[in-house]
Amino acid sequence: MGGREPARRADGGNGGVDPVEVAEIRAALERYDKISSFAAAPPEPPALPDLRKAVDHAWMTFQHSSYARLAKTLPKLIRDAQAADASIGGSAAPAGERGPAHLLAEVYLIASSTLHKLGEHDLAWLAADRAAMICKGLGEELLAALAAERVAGALNSLGRTRPALEISLGIANQVVPRTDKDATPQRLSVYGMSLLQGAMAAARLGDAAMVRELLAVAEEAAAQVGDENFYWTAFGPTNVAFYRVAAEVELGEAARALATHQGIDPEGFAAMMPERRASYLLNLARAYAQIGDLPRAGEVLMEAHRVAPNEIRCRPEAQGLVAELVRRCRTPAPGVLGLMDQIGRTAA
Repeated sequence: MGGREPARRADGGNGGVDPVEVAEIRAALERYDKISSFAAAPPEPPALPDLRKAVDHAWMTFQHSSYARLAKTLPKLIRDAQAADASIGGSAAPAGERGPAHLLAEVYLIASSTLHKLGEHDLAWLAADRAAMICKGLGEELLAALAAERVAGALNSLGRTRPALEISLGIANQVVPRTDKDATPQRLSVYGMSLLQGAMAAARLGDAAMVRELLAVAEEAAAQVGDENFYWTAFGPTNVAFYRVAAEVELGEAARALATHQGIDPEGFAAMMPERRASYLLNLARAYAQIGDLPRAGEVLMEAHRVAPNEIRCRPEAQGLVAELVRRCRTPAPGVLGLMDQIGRTAA
């Protein structure tokens, strides 16, 4: 799960995403409408109800792994949210409703998550940091913590593993519920995700004991929440199990990962959003590849592709695994060869 260079298709794309679209997201992130509005009027902002609907739709698009669609729509959504924040300001929304600044922070979080999937980890870091700064100014503790968790994820993928672990543990200490009254599902979800992000960083460092400690605490929090989707985290017992498999694969403990897989509740798995299921199946395929069961790895990879094609076509990790299976298998499954053609990788 490192910061490898995104794979390029023969037509110049990144799996299902053209580099031009990523460049447009970068250009949108480079805008500072709130500062430039001192000298000139910002662009015409959309109506807040329309912007809220667009942001909610973007979250759902991400959780369905439609990264190619998001890459096309994110530049405009970023510009619209920036214009709303610059023109309307943070006090325009009634109490309890998401105002322009809050919506802009959410858009940056969506952009960060999408860019992370595409292997654009520097940009993912920038977008998450923008969201964290906005949330801090708004006093949105949980959303700020979620943004910092995204920063940690980007750093981990860039090889900055120790800072990623420190940030994750710091967030967990900040948002941990200290009383029963504080233990809301929302707080527990953000707290749990910081623990899971810390577990992934600890796995990258090879610290198996810390991985298991953090996962055990996350399991306790998840038991109080159930399989829910507060703050778009999909946090709950099933997602903790998904992260356990991912961490065990990162540690090189494929047999343990496959044993964990056997204990996952099928109903819980089926109820998860496509992004979570396909991402999990990608890690499961990596586990089979680690033990040398390449045919089964190919089958699981094709299952992930059926669940969410963009999870395989757009992610550098998936593209690399497809190339590995083609290279190592004497007679790769036709479906895997077809994927190779779609993503434009060579097995050399």
